[in-house]
Amino acid sequence: MTHQDRHDQQDPYRLGVPQAVPTAASAPGEGPDAVSRGDVLRTLLWAVVVLSAVANMALSFTGAAAPLHLASGVVTVLAAGTLVVRGLRGRR
Repeated sequence: MTHQDRHDQQDPYRLGVPQAVPTAASAPGEGPDAVSRGDVLRTLLWAVVVLSAVANMALSFTGAAAPLHLASGVVTVLAAGTLVVRGLRGRR
């Protein structure tokens, strides 16, 4: 069977317009494909961890003052700690 033979079947990996049209009864942002606030928060926390770690590394290479290193490190530790706590609470 070639892919031309399966022309009438829908490819689950194909990018495109979804076949199901939302009804007027469903509110926007709800449904199986909706992004939750937890997902957004987790993404933002990971971005903060990466950016503050990169900033701390850049400050190390430039020889910046110690308070800048400490501030960047504290931000990294707080964001990473929040990710760990949220991950552990999500397992319950």
